Amino acid sequence: MAAVQRPSGLDDVVVRVDGSEGALSAVLWAAEEALLRGSRLFLVHATDTEALTRYLFQAEIDESRRTGRELLARTAVTVSARHPDVLVVEELSDRPPSEALRHAAALSGTIVVGHRGRGGFASLLLGSVGLRTAATVDRPVVVVRGHSATGRPGAVLAAVRDDHDLGCARAAAREALLRQRPLRLLHVWRIPWTRGERTASRDHPCDQAADHVLAQARMEVLLRDEFPDLKTEIEGARNPSVAAALVEATRDACLLVADGHRGPGYLWPILGRTTLALLQHAHCPVELIPRHAPGHGSTS
Repeated sequence: MAAVQRPSGLDDVVVRVDGSEGALSAVLWAAEEALLRGSRLFLVHATDTEALTRYLFQAEIDESRRTGRELLARTAVTVSARHPDVLVVEELSDRPPSEALRHAAALSGTIVVGHRGRGGFASLLLGSVGLRTAATVDRPVVVVRGHSATGRPGAVLAAVRDDHDLGCARAAAREALLRQRPLRLLHVWRIPWTRGERTASRDHPCDQAADHVLAQARMEVLLRDEFPDLKTEIEGARNPSVAAALVEATRDACLLVADGHRGPGYLWPILGRTTLALLQHAHCPVELIPRHAPGHGSTS
């Protein structure tokens, strides 16, 4: 097999360890990702005792730390048995899980979390730690769900809308090169459900479609210049539900890369409806690229 062209700018991989089945799936996905990148794998376990020290006995804190160290050691053995070439770093933190992951990732890490952890309610489609991490950290976050093998057939899918999503497309291009898979740029624009909405949106529909096509074409040219060996496919679709169209597209994808759109919330930022739907229903892992993350080329 020909040597893989490894694009520059790839980060270390940071993954949460909590002993749950979902976390183990995330760890194994993260280990494969670290192997592809040739980067380190940080296993992070958070005891979440930092804010509770005044309410806990020292023996309870020590026991929590001991259990965490044992869990990290077992997980590291599992990773090394499958991927002996991956450099594994174990990190035990007294911080809450999201803060521990953010601290470990710092300015040079991609964070990976499982679809479901030990906490929360069974009815939740995404665990509370995954939600908070995806909504608050300024690093790329991968939520591992669906078909979680990094070597799964299918293109790397990038959900793009306009020139502001170039950073997202570039991140997807790097992932596609690592997997030796094509990059599929998919833009979905919403068509109205109701007759009233349809009547109101009839102004220059052809112009709107042309704008979408031109934005994708500009993006493809920029990607071709930066990644000349990458095979790129462009697709546009109109649908009453942007989220539903993107979720359906993930059936044939090995990874979806999307903009981690956020809005203001009461306690912390909240994910947009489309982003949340992808994290809850996608058929493959979802990587969210925050627009203000360093090195991802987006300024909006």
